[in-house]
Amino acid sequence: MDKEISKRGLWDDTETARRILKRRSILQNAVDLWNGLNRRVEDIVSLIGFAKEEEDSTLLSDMEKEIEDIKDAVYKFEIKLILSDEHDINNAILSIRPGAGGIDSQDWTQMLLRMYLMWAEKKGYKTEIIDLQPGEEGGLKNVTVMISGDYAYGYLKAETGVHRLVRISPFDVNKRRHTSFASVYTSPEIDEEIRLKIDESDLRIDTFRSSGAGGQHVNVTDSAIRITHIPTGIVVQCQNDRSQHRNKATAMKILRSRLYEFEMQRQREKKEESESLKKDITWGNQIRSYVLHPYKMIKDIRTKVEVSNVEGVLDGDIDQFIETYLIKNKISL
Repeated sequence: MDKEISKRGLWDDTETARRILKRRSILQNAVDLWNGLNRRVEDIVSLIGFAKEEEDSTLLSDMEKEIEDIKDAVYKFEIKLILSDEHDINNAILSIRPGAGGIDSQDWTQMLLRMYLMWAEKKGYKTEIIDLQPGEEGGLKNVTVMISGDYAYGYLKAETGVHRLVRISPFDVNKRRHTSFASVYTSPEIDEEIRLKIDESDLRIDTFRSSGAGGQHVNVTDSAIRITHIPTGIVVQCQNDRSQHRNKATAMKILRSRLYEFEMQRQREKKEESESLKKDITWGNQIRSYVLHPYKMIKDIRTKVEVSNVEGVLDGDIDQFIETYLIKNKISL
């Protein structure tokens, strides 16, 4: 990569140059992290030997703490190594839509959006809501958000599937327990270098007025764009900008990512990896259950990880679910 960077004319193609530099920076960070961990291990081996010779129990105790820190750092590094698929490093396009459960499911969709936005903030990722359709009585009918940062897709691909919520419904005057469902679907933002042939005749493009805030403003013109890819039935839309042209460009970017992921999914189906994505957003098809009543427990059906701190999870602490799934899925492959 250093040879590529040193070539004349690198910046003749700005996008390619930025992509190469970003990739090199990520690889360099991995090398630096490995070297740093290696030095820490060498240092601690020497210090433990010294502490034993001097019978220094205080130093030995300090070294035990350092070893735990190193173990934690190695674990996080292993997760990064697991994220080695072609597009794991890419930004993520995450969509959430309600399933069975009416207004409760729409409210659950909004709760999930908050959870992922808070998770992204803790990770230092940038987020941009591309499309948001509020429900008539509350919650969301649909939302799509771009989450930008290294390995955003690699992590969030673990969240694709149906999420089930059990709670006392705030919309039920009789305070009965309700079960709600919402689906999460994640695709990678695809680089421009990946050429997908999209026939214009296969597209139906509709314009409409935004149903909510778009970016920092409320649209007052029919600038929102909805694109339907007729052969696959994939529908994408964007309303986060006042410019119809920019909304169309963003919608086409999402469509390219969805079509690429659609083709990858067809291939994965041969290995029975994506069968759950084709199921209804209803009972029995969930990847995770969030129970708030009569007890508090969140359980990942795939990995059997259980967490009783439901408030923490709904505030974005979902790494334990993501990491356990990534490790288990990699081992099974």
